[in-house]
Amino acid sequence: MKYTYGSTGIMKPVLAALAALLIVILSPAARAQEDIVWVQIEAQPSLQDAEAAARRFAAQLPDVNGFALGSGWYAIVLGPYTRSDAEQVLRVYRAEGRIARDSYVQLSERLGQQFWPVGADLLERGAVEAPVASTDPEPQAQAETPVTVLPDETPAEARQSEARLTAEERRALQIALQWAGFYTAAIDGAFGTGTRRSMTDWQIANGHDATGVLTTAQRAELLAQYNAPLTGVGMAMVTDDEAGIEMLMPMGEVAFETHEAPFARYTSAGDLGVQVFLISQPGDQTSLFGLYEIMQTLEIVPLDGPRERGSDSFTLTGRNDRIVSHTEASLRDGEIKGFTLIWPVGDEARRTRILDEMRASFTRLPGVLDPAAGTDQARNVDLISGLQIRRPRLSRSGFYVDNRGTVITTAEVARGCARITLEQDVGAQVVATDEALGIAVLRPTEPMAPAAIARLSSDVPRLQSDVAVSGFPYEGLLNAPTLTFGTLADVTGLRGETELKRLALDALPGDAGGPVFDTGGGVLGMLLPRDDRGAQLPRDVSFAANARAIGDVLAVAGLSAQAGTGNGQVTPAELNRIAAGMTVLVSCWD
Repeated sequence: MKYTYGSTGIMKPVLAALAALLIVILSPAARAQEDIVWVQIEAQPSLQDAEAAARRFAAQLPDVNGFALGSGWYAIVLGPYTRSDAEQVLRVYRAEGRIARDSYVQLSERLGQQFWPVGADLLERGAVEAPVASTDPEPQAQAETPVTVLPDETPAEARQSEARLTAEERRALQIALQWAGFYTAAIDGAFGTGTRRSMTDWQIANGHDATGVLTTAQRAELLAQYNAPLTGVGMAMVTDDEAGIEMLMPMGEVAFETHEAPFARYTSAGDLGVQVFLISQPGDQTSLFGLYEIMQTLEIVPLDGPRERGSDSFTLTGRNDRIVSHTEASLRDGEIKGFTLIWPVGDEARRTRILDEMRASFTRLPGVLDPAAGTDQARNVDLISGLQIRRPRLSRSGFYVDNRGTVITTAEVARGCARITLEQDVGAQVVATDEALGIAVLRPTEPMAPAAIARLSSDVPRLQSDVAVSGFPYEGLLNAPTLTFGTLADVTGLRGETELKRLALDALPGDAGGPVFDTGGGVLGMLLPRDDRGAQLPRDVSFAANARAIGDVLAVAGLSAQAGTGNGQVTPAELNRIAAGMTVLVSCWD
């Protein structure tokens, strides 16, 4: 596997025709109390490029140093300075156009081994005096010294320089103004009333004279603002030959981990927690649709967000309280390719900007990942291609009570859920609950056609008669419900509760909410979860809310269920058929 980086040009300093600023010189006592920091002016993805950049800057600026950042990146910095000196150096050099607008103050603890100048070791050596000094004879009284700016282009000169812009450069300025929130019209390169108004608004917001015509320096400043999100995360062109994909990626935040079809995984290597997954596999439309379904079972694709699937492509956007995930993939010439970008919440402007660049740069190259590679490795049922499958907080059982798919289940599976599902993929809403009894009524959010529905038995069964509960004891690990057999121990609860039945039946937590059958296939009640907060009852002591209580809860919700007919005893095979068609897995998701 090979992957290479190429420069996008966005790391180079943005030249600006602004003037020198005045700087405060701190007293030695104040200097000793301040943090020792640096001004990071550039980062490069290789040592060779970083050394070349350091030589270039050292020919123009004093105090140039280079340090490793980790993950294959190298920083060009100025310093070491006290924090106040560093901030002033940052302002001065930005204003003069000698460093990029997205340069920033860097901490010593984030720097690794020094590579420039060769043999130097300036970490932990203390600050040097800043190269830009104040001409004020009383620097201690200069805390509020105003910025002195040399004359920029006049409006007439700005119009002359603007007239030399190409159509592409004019559109780029409109795109930058739109991204900054000042422009909402068409990106056409025509500087009409709307563009002029947006330029004026941008000038006011950035402390410039409101002329409606950007000077050369202001245009550079605007574009530097627009590109700052890219430079901050080390956007670089990546060519992944094994996946057959080339695209811009935030390589300052991610690093290649492994190929495991259908993914090339680039996991987090920075502080943001960003991840990128390249999608690459052979296939047809069926494979594409299958991938669409599989992706939505992974934890990297949160449940909330829009989904769109076409005949040859799909997009998935998911959001929770931690991440925003965007996935897109398409089918072309028997190859499915795409990517997933995972970004932390609360950084939407930068995420959107970077996502746009990734989408625009996405290029298909020959070849796909081999689906057979690594199939001899041990597999985990909780993983798909090394990625964690999303699991519900808990799953319980339920059963259909009408042809519209209304479900009776235990109330515990409906408490505090971000989403409730039936059979893991059909959404459901709570329409009624009886917390005292522990019953919830759910309605599916899309049409369903149950194979069987419950017949609530009105018969009074005899004690010690056979009963069976249908449920998912292992919370969906098995694909079909399981019958657990026992006997009716009493028609009331331990304290004489008439709405309960006591069963001699050893059930598991996942069975709760499932239907309890008599020998004729009628539903005697709903299995309740065990409550071990009080007395520790024997394992084979279970309780069920009886059919009459279930009917009362349904009536409050304006619903009803079929009554049992007492058709006599059914065969075990027939009971299993009825139970399988009626019992449903109910899941609560965070």
